[in-house]
Amino acid sequence: MTKTWFITGAARGLGAEVARAALAAGDNVVATARDENSVRKALGDNSDRTLFLSLDVIDAEAPRRAVDAAVARFGRIDVLVNNAGYGHLGLFEEASEEDIERQFETNVFGLMRVTRAVLPVMRQQKSGHIINLSSIGGKVAFDLCTLYGASKFAVEGFSVNLAKDVASFGINVTVVSPGYFRTDFLAPSSVRFAGNRIADYDQVRDAVEAAYRSHSHQQLGDPTRFGPAIVKMAGAEKPPVHFLVGSDAIEFARNELAARSAEIDQWADLSASTDHQDEAARAIFAAGCPSRPFARLHTHINQKKE
Repeated sequence: MTKTWFITGAARGLGAEVARAALAAGDNVVATARDENSVRKALGDNSDRTLFLSLDVIDAEAPRRAVDAAVARFGRIDVLVNNAGYGHLGLFEEASEEDIERQFETNVFGLMRVTRAVLPVMRQQKSGHIINLSSIGGKVAFDLCTLYGASKFAVEGFSVNLAKDVASFGINVTVVSPGYFRTDFLAPSSVRFAGNRIADYDQVRDAVEAAYRSHSHQQLGDPTRFGPAIVKMAGAEKPPVHFLVGSDAIEFARNELAARSAEIDQWADLSASTDHQDEAARAIFAAGCPSRPFARLHTHINQKKE
């Protein structure tokens, strides 16, 4: 079946590559960006399977208008790719209140707005796949990454919990965590650095900023391989909730998981010492933690549908 993809931030970088791969697979693509002309120029206006739309995710009303236009053109939305976002790098203390608000307004709240606009369509269809672009910086801490990392950790948390909300409607959710890809992410046209400089931080800040700039367009990941990987993952009968992209992302994540596991073990006795000691509480826990009854409910609903 031909799918219809709705992609935000499709004018360049990884979003554009996903759009190209979906078109190459024979699917329909609703390609959005803040400037419709930029995405039209990037992808080429030569296919009746493409709809170009202007969409600024920080505009509260824009996602609904874009979704209505997409459904009017193609009748459905099968895959939502929330890709729009940017990186704000720098030390937290040097970031302004405006820096913080803008980072979350785009990377988190904008993503949520688009998702909220698409969900009624997917619920009615009883199918769909929401793909949220996070980052390996949403799983692992990096230097000068406090705001960007916090926004991507938020995307991770939103995605895995949303997956619970919508499972009974046949809607899948995948949070994608790319490693370093050779896009404009670290270029001046994309990345932002905090500007309220504090002298105490000069040595570490200047060294790390220089390292990031020198790494721009030298990253390991090949963007042209990213799009086909996403299209293939989206075609799986049971797509993953977490999808790492890039061998560097795999290594970072494995090292982080190993370190967390070791830390859990180190502090396990003290952590467990806070439990109630009555047998009733232990019996309830053994029967299933609070989330498990909801998992059983989703299973029951799906079985009834079948």
